[in-house]
Amino acid sequence: MAAKEVLHLMGKELSLELRQRNALNGILLYVISTVFIAYLSFKHVIDPPTWNALFWIILLFASVNAVSKSFLQENKGRLLYLYTLASPRSVITAKILYNMALVALLSLLNFACYSLFIGNSVQDITLFLIVLLLGSAGLASVLAMVSAIASKTNNSTGLMAVLSFPILIPLLLTLIKASKNAVDGLDWSVSYSLLIVLVALNLLVFALAYLLFPYLWKD
Repeated sequence: MAAKEVLHLMGKELSLELRQRNALNGILLYVISTVFIAYLSFKHVIDPPTWNALFWIILLFASVNAVSKSFLQENKGRLLYLYTLASPRSVITAKILYNMALVALLSLLNFACYSLFIGNSVQDITLFLIVLLLGSAGLASVLAMVSAIASKTNNSTGLMAVLSFPILIPLLLTLIKASKNAVDGLDWSVSYSLLIVLVALNLLVFALAYLLFPYLWKD
């Protein structure tokens, strides 16, 4: 796997995203409108646990909409063309890295809109942003791999939902606990074990995708 090959594939993903602006604009509109609806519902009267849970619910569904099209939008001709040009490990690495950047952007946008409309309940911003970036990486990795599996079936959209949510549950539970510590402003020592778990989950998912995707790519 060459770094230059991965960068070219990431550039291809960006060019496709820019061509299909309606999809990206729809995701951004979803985040902003959902946060605004929450603002109209709560009127700033929201306790920290609810603030934290609602934040991740919005980000989860925005990430699913953003990353699910990673392989589902690829037609057979384009996949065959990629098959002849690039190695499968370069393809999955580029997909995951690009989607990490996309979900991280959505995460920061969600946090900015959340702080603007609902208010900022986070007492430890640094810890929260670290958890947010680790969560973005985890969501992107899991959803990109599930999208690759689902694209090989007829009912790809339904299978995407069935496969992704059970896999995401351990990641989401850890993210909610770690971000709640940041919201409450607890000492970093309380969150060290959770951060290690998040890093381990990210590395595990990426390693599985890197090792198993070539076999899926040949199908």
